[in-house]
Amino acid sequence: MAVLLRIFKVLWAGFWVCFATLLIFIPIVAASFMSHTGNLPFTISKIWAWIMLKITWVRLESSGNDNIRKGRSYVIISNHQSHFDSLALVMKLGIQFRWIIKKDLRKIPLFGFALYRSRNIFIDRSDRHKAVESISEGMKRLPSGASVMFFAEGTRSSDGEIQAFKKGGFATALESGLPILPVTVNGSRKVLPKGSLAFNPGVIEVVIGKPISTKPYSHDNLEDIMGKTREIIVSNFNPYYPEKDRS
Repeated sequence: MAVLLRIFKVLWAGFWVCFATLLIFIPIVAASFMSHTGNLPFTISKIWAWIMLKITWVRLESSGNDNIRKGRSYVIISNHQSHFDSLALVMKLGIQFRWIIKKDLRKIPLFGFALYRSRNIFIDRSDRHKAVESISEGMKRLPSGASVMFFAEGTRSSDGEIQAFKKGGFATALESGLPILPVTVNGSRKVLPKGSLAFNPGVIEVVIGKPISTKPYSHDNLEDIMGKTREIIVSNFNPYYPEKDRS
């Protein structure tokens, strides 16, 4: 019975992924031509996120939203536990932001071009030098008032613990002069852990920390701002969510 349930969940989610993608494909592509900022395609993408959360019976909670100043751009630094992190962040942060995306996705006909027109940033993860250059160029295209999202660990955590942080997002914040917005996602690993295709209904929490100004920092003390950001993210992290911390 358990095996059949997992198969059903995979097929159910797979059907809705295809349906939701087809539903918003043409509107997203059209919006990318109509909106020079990319704000409209991002807003439409919330429909996809909303559908996926509803059909998997996942509920969202958030706190610290008053730490965000509307119209302000940030370099958002978040932990990464699950594919559902992206859905939760899109729906709960309440601001426009752009993704760091693998360059291969730009090759997808129409959709890749729509992602580019929407001001997302494409990078080659296999070449660190080119990746840094791509991020720098992409930041120049970032619309006024929009932020950029970095998953600090670079990939999803395989064991549920917050892994070591990569330097890319922090270097970008220092170069752009934008404040860092530390964000913690709780509960998403229970919904869909890394390596699994079968979701579990549940609750995901997005905790928004107070922004960190980059003005007192330079590349010489990059480790200091990384440590401060990590301290905030870890302090808001609860691997047992929605239960209280068992410790």
